Amino acid sequence: MAARADEMTGWRRTLHAMPETAFEEHRTSAYVAEKLESFGLELHRGLAGTGLVATLHGQRGAGPAIGLRADMDALDIHEATNLAYRSDTPGKMHACGHDGHMTMLLGAARHLAENPDFAGTVHFIFQPAEENEGGGKVMVEQGLFDLFPMQQVYGLHNWPNAPFGTFLGRVGPMFAAFDIFEVKILGRGAHAAMPQRGIDPVLAASLVVAQLQSIVARSVSPQEAAVLTVTQIHGGETWNIIPDEVVLRGTARTFTPEVRDLVEQRFRAVVEGVCAAQGAQAQIRYERRYPSLVNWKEPFGTAIETARATAGDDRVIADFEPIMAAEDFAYMLEAVPGAYLCLASGPGPNLHNAEYDFNDALLPVGASYWVNLVHQVLAPAS
Repeated sequence: MAARADEMTGWRRTLHAMPETAFEEHRTSAYVAEKLESFGLELHRGLAGTGLVATLHGQRGAGPAIGLRADMDALDIHEATNLAYRSDTPGKMHACGHDGHMTMLLGAARHLAENPDFAGTVHFIFQPAEENEGGGKVMVEQGLFDLFPMQQVYGLHNWPNAPFGTFLGRVGPMFAAFDIFEVKILGRGAHAAMPQRGIDPVLAASLVVAQLQSIVARSVSPQEAAVLTVTQIHGGETWNIIPDEVVLRGTARTFTPEVRDLVEQRFRAVVEGVCAAQGAQAQIRYERRYPSLVNWKEPFGTAIETARATAGDDRVIADFEPIMAAEDFAYMLEAVPGAYLCLASGPGPNLHNAEYDFNDALLPVGASYWVNLVHQVLAPAS
């Protein structure tokens, strides 16, 4: 794949310059589709709106079918780089490396189309709306695995600030479940100098924020993991008026269904109890977003074996610490056995940072991993 490094770099930088967010990836989808069709692949458009699935049959006879997935969407971030290929859309940016993910899979698709020396079928899945909006779930609900039956599905994500070219993963839960919440605390406005005549939602909100931290500290087992973070507080308009209401928003992250249930139950009890003690009312919206991403044992073993064949034993970590970020590839792994790895890109700005840029030196490594994985899983019978 090294011989195609310059070509893949050109693709990646073109994609970087045209960032589009959830379900709006029209230019991106058209660009990727044009490449896939030029490779001679069968192409299906329209799953989850802008999603694509390209299919390639091996020339070494019948065999199983597998899926390889890349995400396509960008983020609502104003790019702060001065790159020649920086975002052409103010306020939108490929700050998570999805431009690189698409390119690595395109590189593998081209190589395999020219060298279909395997037995079985590969489906190249280009998914919209990974960031927050669950495009993976939508693809599954719209029949991804009915239209394209497959025995296994695999994903890959770049990972800054770990040794370059190192593959990282773990069997079982690897990424956290992702939930969001909004609490509207209703009090009664009053003059700030006469608080006894009102019900102060600012005080109630402050107590709620403090007490929510007790859930992880005192309700979740120390052997388990959870995070509950309030990220927004909105209320009041001036210095001398106690407002009628305050709004809190935030997120909860967990790895197991049991802890997820526990955190939600305790969240509701804490919010309602604290507000009641202050004479305020609480309107709670608690929304479950992505489930935990759980790697299947056997496919994970296959992925790790392929990573070792690609990068060497010293560049594979098979017991990487669980990640509190979320990934909607989890929906695909709920439906079909498979595995998900991260591929380290070396030092640099972190994901979701306005100065982030995908490391193009990683492109041949990721593309080679995909090619090797196809040969590993779809090897002809001897």
